[in-house]
Amino acid sequence: MEIERKFLVVGDFISHSTSSSRISQGYLSSNPDRTVRVRVRGDKGYLTIKGRSSSDGTSRYEWEKEIPADEAVELLKLCEAGVIDKTRYIVPVCGHMWEVDVFHGDNEGLVMAEIELSSTDEEFEMPAWAGDEVTGDVRYYNAYISSCPYKEW
Repeated sequence: MEIERKFLVVGDFISHSTSSSRISQGYLSSNPDRTVRVRVRGDKGYLTIKGRSSSDGTSRYEWEKEIPADEAVELLKLCEAGVIDKTRYIVPVCGHMWEVDVFHGDNEGLVMAEIELSSTDEEFEMPAWAGDEVTGDVRYYNAYISSCPYKEW
């Protein structure tokens, strides 16, 4: 079970990041009941299946398997239109690792941060660069912006 919250980013986070990597990802299925994602991150590939989100958007079933990067690249060719290109930064904040995605291409200008939690009521510190919460807003799901890019909003 994946439990996460998402926020828009409004300030400088890069100076606090400990690493970054480029990610390409596409969707073999963007059906909200069973999203099937293919991702290439650095020299690794991943196949991920996610179930429908809870009503508040904080949790959903997630299964992920690492696959060879060359196979993930081939699977990206079968994906629905709108492969996402982004750079992910890892930013530690008070014992939590935040993932901040800076989108490129058709989603240029969108910067989102997410934090994975162990429970829906887990407390965490909000960094100064975190803005409005968008957890549960489907417009900010990667599967949504792959077909409805940010530049068209």
